[in-house]
Amino acid sequence: MISRGEIIETNMMISEENLDVRTITMGISLMDCADSDINKFNEKIYNKIIKYAKNLVEVGDDIAKQFGIPVVNKRISITPIAIAAAGCKTDSYVSVAKTLDRAAKECGVNFIGGFSALVQKGYTKSDKILINSIPEAMKVTERVCSSVNIGTSRNGINMDAIKEMGIIIKKTAELTKDQSSIGCAKLVVFCNAVEDNPFMAGAFHGLGEAEAVVNIGVSGPGVVKKALESVRDSDFENLCEVIKKTAFKITRVGQLVAQEAAKRLGVEFGIIDLSLAPTPAVGDSIGEIFQEMGLEQPGAPGTTAALAMLNDNVKKGGVMASSYVGGLSGAFIPVSEDHAMIKAVELGALTLEKLEAMTCVCSVGLDMIAIPGNTSASTISGIIADEAAIGMINNKTTAARLIPVIGKDVGEYVEFGGLLGYAPIILVNKFSCEKFINRGGRVPAPIHSFKN
Repeated sequence: MISRGEIIETNMMISEENLDVRTITMGISLMDCADSDINKFNEKIYNKIIKYAKNLVEVGDDIAKQFGIPVVNKRISITPIAIAAAGCKTDSYVSVAKTLDRAAKECGVNFIGGFSALVQKGYTKSDKILINSIPEAMKVTERVCSSVNIGTSRNGINMDAIKEMGIIIKKTAELTKDQSSIGCAKLVVFCNAVEDNPFMAGAFHGLGEAEAVVNIGVSGPGVVKKALESVRDSDFENLCEVIKKTAFKITRVGQLVAQEAAKRLGVEFGIIDLSLAPTPAVGDSIGEIFQEMGLEQPGAPGTTAALAMLNDNVKKGGVMASSYVGGLSGAFIPVSEDHAMIKAVELGALTLEKLEAMTCVCSVGLDMIAIPGNTSASTISGIIADEAAIGMINNKTTAARLIPVIGKDVGEYVEFGGLLGYAPIILVNKFSCEKFINRGGRVPAPIHSFKN
């Protein structure tokens, strides 16, 4: 029996503490759309996406209205195009990106993810076509998101792909420089990418997934921050207990929306992603949680420990509330989308190196980091390699979404607007790693025993 107090508490979470369902993401398999004719392939994928997702936005809005729970984003993820389009006789997938963009607009979703390739162990011909198509595809589309998985704990790291992605990110930044290099905000490089992540820009519909599924990303950093206000003078045991209980309540809200959305859309319920995702709004910040825990600024000594504790207890509370959890399920620590993190960068409390250290204990990685536009491709590759190594050795997901903002340098700002927010350009280590990156080849998989 739900008590009156719990109903009031949930209403306060929504009205005053920014609790929302951050995204309903429908995953759709495009494997049966294969065709050697690129035009027929485009027609098939467009029709299939429309068939499954045409009511996605309407259903999300109806659920939000009926239950009083904001459902912020409705999105689509698809089979990685480098796999689905592998049979096409073509040397470019830009037309496929345009088709995906058109389908996304027709369905009314703000992003569609899956313009992707999985190259952790090597390239297929199709992988190369897709990666070479990314800069132009990001330029000519508005809603298409792209990702490339360059490593796994079982396969090691494809250093050739890392080198190439540094070049691709620079090229994407140049082609979209008139829009603050925003093309790079829609492009992420993964190690240990997951198949059921509902969050962009890295969502794609994995090969082990059903024909169509609904995955839900819940959020609620404001709710956690508010709950922690009640234990300001308590020890860590009480702190962790409050986070667990709060995560349970947040996840139950997501579970309710997920089951209802799957039923109304006639597809399977996939997973609940337990991530805490901030927005630029005050009161909806991971950085504010750190401050409430007792840190003067995000980045201060103790921040990595605070993030580890936050992530672990969100997961402990969340798994009690849903049988199916997955995705990334870790606190997002983007700079541009979190006002407290932005402030910490401005004050010099939070550096790129500290952000990298924090990714050792969260499942997301270097996210939405604006760097000087003159940063070399090899330096970008070096940062990606560091991040991939953390994921590979520690058997966890890591990613890099780096934005070299063409024409801007440290101390200047870039404005993306909306949920993407704005960010100060962060300092990047100036010493070269070019010879290291130019070695090429593949870093072998790490030993899975003998750990310390």
